[in-house]
Amino acid sequence: MTEAAPDAGDESVLLARLREGDRQAFMVIIRKYQQKVFVMAYSVLRDKEDALDAVQETFLRLYQKLGLYRPGDNFQGWLLQIARNISIDYYRKHNRKRREWRTAASLDDLPVAASDRAVDSRDTDLRVAFSRCVEKLAERQRLVFVMRHYNELQFNEISEALKISVGTAKSLHFKAVQNLRKWLTPYLGMTS
Repeated sequence: MTEAAPDAGDESVLLARLREGDRQAFMVIIRKYQQKVFVMAYSVLRDKEDALDAVQETFLRLYQKLGLYRPGDNFQGWLLQIARNISIDYYRKHNRKRREWRTAASLDDLPVAASDRAVDSRDTDLRVAFSRCVEKLAERQRLVFVMRHYNELQFNEISEALKISVGTAKSLHFKAVQNLRKWLTPYLGMTS
């Protein structure tokens, strides 16, 4: 007996089916969240290959630890918290071997960059400048900014994922935006 493919929109059904060992439900969850998990991992690791490893580890951990997820809680926040913790652990483990961060790639290289539309050279220059400025943010500011603008999370979801208060999440976001405005002013030809 073949069952219909799980609907990507009904998360509780997907999770219930995953608990029963439904591989198709697992694949739907991966497709639904892999880009957001990648953005989280990349914001910590700043390396595409390392981020891809962290994504793979995140979904493996999801499969292993699904029993710890409490239905009714924010699943996306829970999953991104796993991704963040794995990314931080991965960074700490591999940073001992290489003391310098590899910064050859920027956030502009992420697949979420606006690559599907035609851009002129000024747009490209601004995107490169913007991604470099995002990379300059302090780690917690960068994480909050990426989660808010790339992953489109609400502040309560960010606070849950990072285990900080909503006020702290808002404050870190505000500081990130202020810093980005200050750093981007020269690129925009404006005076402060």
